[in-house]
Amino acid sequence: MTGAARVVGDDPFVVHRGLLFTVAYEILGSAADAEDVLQESWLRWEAVDRARVLAPRAYLVQVVTRQALNHVRTAARRREEYVGEWLPEPLLTAPDVAEDVELAESLSIAMLTVLQTLGPAERAVFVLHEVFDVPYDEVARAVGRTPAAVRQIAHRARDHVAARRPRVAVARSEHEQVVERLVRALNTGDLDGLVALLAPDVVSVTDSGGKVRGASRGPVVGALRLARYLMGGMARSAGALHASATYVNGRPAVRMELDGRVAAVASVTVDGGLVTHAHTIVNPDKLGRLDRPVDVRR
Repeated sequence: MTGAARVVGDDPFVVHRGLLFTVAYEILGSAADAEDVLQESWLRWEAVDRARVLAPRAYLVQVVTRQALNHVRTAARRREEYVGEWLPEPLLTAPDVAEDVELAESLSIAMLTVLQTLGPAERAVFVLHEVFDVPYDEVARAVGRTPAAVRQIAHRARDHVAARRPRVAVARSEHEQVVERLVRALNTGDLDGLVALLAPDVVSVTDSGGKVRGASRGPVVGALRLARYLMGGMARSAGALHASATYVNGRPAVRMELDGRVAAVASVTVDGGLVTHAHTIVNPDKLGRLDRPVDVRR
């Protein structure tokens, strides 16, 4: 039977594809790499005697994890040559993804950026156990360690993430309101209104990959400085820029279009009605998955 014929109906790979993609994406921070991992994992799944796989979901998660860890080495080499700040590839997600608070937090650009500061094994262990509730013995098989070693890795990873993750959790409605106000300020050129939405010590990081003229290659700190940087960029634009509200990686975000084509997306962290952190992706190579929601799930 051909692969095309077998990828139908209730095939476990198809049933769990959203989960498998999400696991690979959270480990790698790249949707393109995650898709490559799924393709390689499918080829391995095709070669397996299905009758001997007693728990297909667990088996497939292990296969995808191993393939993702193999990709980490290649990704690390690419990032050594990356120009400027590196941020995860953003995904358009349906608003209902935000209803799963834990999934939305794990998918957020801010959290994925923190996860990338972990070593590959720590990242995989954290994602599998803390996000997807995979038991330690299954995690151990996926990463090739003993359960005892995995418990130690998990402890280190939790401490590392806890020290760096955004500690503020705001209501979805408050987050949406701040994004809507940001959109209005940007579209009307309201510098004072924009400053009023930014925390005095706001930190903004932009990922351009060195491919967008005028994009900052280092953090921009401070409300007035950031507001002037944003307004200046819009004023220098060669076409018509328009901001709109969207959902990216399970969180409300700002989408910027230039002459009707997506030019940037900004994910913001909100505390007390003010933006404390902004992660903006303008690298055109990373903006290809913002027109159709991606299937992400636990």
